Amino acid sequence: MPSGDDPVLVESNTVTIRRSDYQRELERLPPEIRPGFSNSEKRVNDLLRRMLIERTLAAQARTEKLDTRPAFAARFAMEQDRLYTQLKVAEIEAVAAANFDAQRPQWEARAREIYVVDRAKYSTPEQVSASHILFGTKTRTSDEARKLAGEALAKAKAGADINALAREVSDDPSAKSNGGQLGWFAFGEMDPAFAKAAFALSKEGELSQPVQSSFGWHVIRLDGRRPAVQKPYEEVRESIVAELKQKYVNDEREAALAKLRADPTIRVYREAIDALVTRVDQDAVRRVVKERAPGAMAPPSK
Repeated sequence: MPSGDDPVLVESNTVTIRRSDYQRELERLPPEIRPGFSNSEKRVNDLLRRMLIERTLAAQARTEKLDTRPAFAARFAMEQDRLYTQLKVAEIEAVAAANFDAQRPQWEARAREIYVVDRAKYSTPEQVSASHILFGTKTRTSDEARKLAGEALAKAKAGADINALAREVSDDPSAKSNGGQLGWFAFGEMDPAFAKAAFALSKEGELSQPVQSSFGWHVIRLDGRRPAVQKPYEEVRESIVAELKQKYVNDEREAALAKLRADPTIRVYREAIDALVTRVDQDAVRRVVKERAPGAMAPPSK
């Protein structure tokens, strides 16, 4: 019966799967899909079903002592070695993480140094908000698209609402729903020519001349501007420390592996290794290719 802090989720006469088993299985999933995994009842049920089948088969294999059969013993030992390797690497990383945490004050000091030296990295760049009308060049010439952009600009200058015009004539598929409003963006987030024209506008409501981008010809209206903002150290401290910690753990792991690679007791038997390599007779290959080439003389029939 499901009870206590670690309730049974599903069981059979052979195996029992508890909540802790489910949590450990979640940790094996790719990090990017873990946060929302449990939002789907189907995903949860499918995972539990797979766990039940896998553990049932494993229990059967243990009962039958498959690991002792000659056909499987070597493979079983190899898989054990792989698991031991993963556990040892995890231990190295855990020890490194604990050492980092034990020296948190000095790493925070290092984080502040990084913040001071590279302040631009920890700032929000200048942004503008804009609306546009696009005339693409996939179904018309560039001159035709530029002419249409000029006509749309004239209408907007005469008082027509650019967002209403965008819904009517823009080739941007999203214009039908957003009226050509692009929202806030930084310079590097847009086509360079488009961004240059948008950021050159200085007053809200100002219209650009027709501008050509890789998508076609645009008319752009500036809807707003936000200056670059420096993020305070307190806001970015944890992200900097997290980057330092990850680098520290990675470096400690690589140092441990490098020490193993440099083990002076390692002996390399080159002759035996060379015997593993299949040597290709390049001259023989070229002769075969030449014989099979179109127009090559066929061998005389017997």
